[in-house]
Amino acid sequence: MEDKKIQKLIKRLFDIVVSLIVLILFLPIWIIVAILIRTTSTGPVFFLQERPGLNKKIFKVYKFRTMRPGSEKMVKGQEVMKDDDRITSIGKFLRRSKIDEIPQVMNVLKGEMSLVGPRPERIASLADYTDVISKRLNMNPGMTGLAQVSGNVYLSLEDRYMFDVYYVEHYSLCLDLKIILRTVGVVLFGEDRYVNKCLVDINQGFAKEATAQEENISK
Repeated sequence: MEDKKIQKLIKRLFDIVVSLIVLILFLPIWIIVAILIRTTSTGPVFFLQERPGLNKKIFKVYKFRTMRPGSEKMVKGQEVMKDDDRITSIGKFLRRSKIDEIPQVMNVLKGEMSLVGPRPERIASLADYTDVISKRLNMNPGMTGLAQVSGNVYLSLEDRYMFDVYYVEHYSLCLDLKIILRTVGVVLFGEDRYVNKCLVDINQGFAKEATAQEENISK
């Protein structure tokens, strides 16, 4: 338990340092992206939306706007695919390169998010959470996560949830490092490159937990 606390402290310090570096070094890119967004479509530069964070605490997530104004009013659970006609011309590039997510370093600095963790969902999704799925809210949401480097939109919603729960229950700095390195690959080669190439076997992990619980009950 003490080891986990130390790891989470190191995780927070790492979040702060990396976020500050990204915020400062990428400032010229922020300016260029802002100009491109304003000149290629109508609407604000940033997209802000309320999302549930740690322990269901609501916060506003920051992103560069990649879709036409009003496109956030979609059917719950509907995914935004690469050929979605709601995405603006510059938005396609921003989403593919993950540059649209960079403003979330402000959420990280505020302590609302982490560099790695379960991706924050819409508030409406909470209505469908079971006790197991709710475990994904036991850690700060992340800019990237285990599900995002294991196929992401190519996974079913249930599988993405299971990856998130696995991450929360098996968190370690080593796992964070693996996810960050894999995220670089996703940015360079695309999410489809890692379909069926998961970093961990979540089924095996849950099977071990179930066996351990059965042994404890029998005792």
